[in-house]
Amino acid sequence: MTKTLYYLFDPLCGWCYGATPAVTYLRNTTNVVVQPLPAGLFSGDGARTMDDDFAVYAWSNDQRIQSITGQPFTEKYQAKVLANRQQKFDSGNATAALTAVALTEPERELEALSAIQKARYVDGLDVTSQGTLVGILNGLKLEEAASLFISSSEILHAHIQARASHAQRLMQAFGVRGVPAFFAETGGEIRLIQTSAVYQDHQALARQLTD
Repeated sequence: MTKTLYYLFDPLCGWCYGATPAVTYLRNTTNVVVQPLPAGLFSGDGARTMDDDFAVYAWSNDQRIQSITGQPFTEKYQAKVLANRQQKFDSGNATAALTAVALTEPERELEALSAIQKARYVDGLDVTSQGTLVGILNGLKLEEAASLFISSSEILHAHIQARASHAQRLMQAFGVRGVPAFFAETGGEIRLIQTSAVYQDHQALARQLTD
């Protein structure tokens, strides 16, 4: 029986970046189908300016994520992203880029997400910029996705909205407010996976999903 793990995330979510090793482990070592669903929490009405207070809060939170998960948040990220007052905290473009991958080479969406996260948190690049994102996609040889992303077509925007709506329905059904969030579906039954398990023992998490 097919088991699906719905992975609700936002490309600018630090805790989602912290969950990347666990998601990668599940994808590589189990038969669980990992279905990414960008929830759109930090785009549209959820976007905001990067002011001093938010930058301090974000860096403090990022240090906590690093201590728990081992995922690096570099000084380059702090200096070039958090200190940049011209760069909004807006995941709209990154979500669109990932959705373009989902429509063209869906099996590579998690790879693209990981590359976008590394570009932001390690290399200090502006992943809210269309040009940066096109460069990342082309660097991964996802040229068709890059072209679709640039086109900003109705099909692309409809798919962005459909995936966000799916994510929001799951969150509302289980009273979940933030991301990352994980939902396992087996035989039409859906259950919420406690996020704490994602940051601890990956093998135990895999057993929880496959038993």
